[in-house]
Amino acid sequence: MASDQNDATPLSVSIDRASPVPLYHQLAEQLTAAITDGRLQPGDPFENELAMTARLGLSRPTVRRAIQQLVDAGLLIRRRGLGTTVAAAAVHRKVALTSLFDDLERAGRTPRTSVLELELGEFPSAAAALGLPADTPLLAVTRLRLAGELPLAVLHNWLPASLPDISREELESKGLYAVLREHGIRPVVAHQSIGARMPTSRERRLLGLRGTQPVLTMRRVAFDSAGQPVELGEHSYRAQDYSFELMVDER
Repeated sequence: MASDQNDATPLSVSIDRASPVPLYHQLAEQLTAAITDGRLQPGDPFENELAMTARLGLSRPTVRRAIQQLVDAGLLIRRRGLGTTVAAAAVHRKVALTSLFDDLERAGRTPRTSVLELELGEFPSAAAALGLPADTPLLAVTRLRLAGELPLAVLHNWLPASLPDISREELESKGLYAVLREHGIRPVVAHQSIGARMPTSRERRLLGLRGTQPVLTMRRVAFDSAGQPVELGEHSYRAQDYSFELMVDER
């Protein structure tokens, strides 16, 4: 009935069962690469989860989670009665945790960062969000992110002090996730929530907001492949200059 079951080209996938990286994430990364490097084109039928389960020797929940990750990222579209196909190029987003710095660079804009605070100490509420004891030392970072001369976001982050030393210079020249990756730390999964509110007086000043202009907010807790917390982020954005793009799938 679904075209993806009959017409899809099986992709070559290599799964390392000894790796600490979850199997669904290994699969999702390789499927993503096949779309982003052009092996699969927009509109191509995509192998269904039953066929992939049997071919790769993985459990159905593992394959379903990997495929759903691509659907959530806008790389695949599921249509009832038609199966799963590769999404149009205009809505492609990489299945990866990225920073606003990365987003601006991809959009051809010039990101700039000013580190406002860099402090090692105890932050009980941040530690609790990371699932750590209240007295765990954390590195607290506050940055102002700009696109050229336009201030876009105030970024608050808390990192476990057990991570390698991160300098002010690194944080002002790269995105946080690029810095973490350079230190051998790779976030692979995160819990994220998005909202909106009125800005604080400090946010209003830093972002150049007036009157009743709101801020968009994002709160994210990120974990590495071993399930260890690596970052808590609480960010606020100029609502008129920034938006979050999500793919909504009807099932």
